[in-house]
Amino acid sequence: MLSRVAHSLYWMARYIERAENIARIVDVNLQLLLDIRHIDERRHIACWLSIVQATGEEESFFKLHAQASRAAVTEFLVFQPENSNSIVQSIYQARENARMVRDQITLELWEELNRLYLFLRSPSARDVWRRSPSDFFQEVKSSSLHIIGIVNATLIHNEGWWIVQAGQFLERADKTTRILDVRGQELPVGAVSERISPEAALEWTAVLRSCSAWDAYRSIHSSDIHLHRVAEFLILNDHFPRSVRFCVAELNRALRSLSGVAEGRFVNEAEKLTGRFLAELQFSSVEDIFEVGLHQYLDQAQSKFNSIGTAIFNSYIFQPFGTVGKEFLVQQEEQQQQGCRGLFQSL
Repeated sequence: MLSRVAHSLYWMARYIERAENIARIVDVNLQLLLDIRHIDERRHIACWLSIVQATGEEESFFKLHAQASRAAVTEFLVFQPENSNSIVQSIYQARENARMVRDQITLELWEELNRLYLFLRSPSARDVWRRSPSDFFQEVKSSSLHIIGIVNATLIHNEGWWIVQAGQFLERADKTTRILDVRGQELPVGAVSERISPEAALEWTAVLRSCSAWDAYRSIHSSDIHLHRVAEFLILNDHFPRSVRFCVAELNRALRSLSGVAEGRFVNEAEKLTGRFLAELQFSSVEDIFEVGLHQYLDQAQSKFNSIGTAIFNSYIFQPFGTVGKEFLVQQEEQQQQGCRGLFQSL
């Protein structure tokens, strides 16, 4: 598989997953603020600021907006062309990467991704947003899940498919930690009381809903919200498809399928880092996590995901290929930047 193909498939998968997760976060936060009966302006701003912090875009946000209001945050995370990780820009980047490897993907995948892109570019997207933000986000989520299903059902499960899986599950694991950290950053280090207020229960329920985990959580723990159970479910559960442990296990499987190396061994830094983190998750308890501090633990996890992402790039996209591959990647990045400038002008 050529480096340019791996590069495009990997980032196509990451941007699709990123758009879906941002849609979940913003949609659930809008619903949460409707459920909280008494909320002052300070608390309202704090709720929206926490969403920006969860995406890791706080610095970029305040370059464009003075205050974390509902209008400013939703515009920044949904439509803002200057935010490279907004929903509109994520789908645009996913489509650009798909276009560059059009011969490597199926017609069904291209058509659905292009349909979502054209919807977000059209005036009707703003109309749907103004009429019902929930309907807008449902369109993004449904289409993203449709694309994932098309990938699994129509692409040949070869090296290209495995690199898509690696990108998808790395992005998903990272976003799960960020969603959980929206509330986790408020908790102290050490033991945390199981008793929480009704308002806090609403907030932690929103965390579960942001990960599409509410129904799955209730099937195990009923409707009782306990901080340790929520954290354990979203981090350590080995059967829920959006838990950190599940995603890292799938990432580990994808990387080993790419190299053909058996479990317990590694041939590159990406496999080494992923296997080590998976072992830590397999032999950790929720008590270990809260002893470190939930926010501190999640911050460390995000750093590990960044290191794994860099290692994947060096192992499968950049390092093994010669000068021609490097020049092509530079040219590809320039094309994407030019496309971004064209999108800015059209919006």
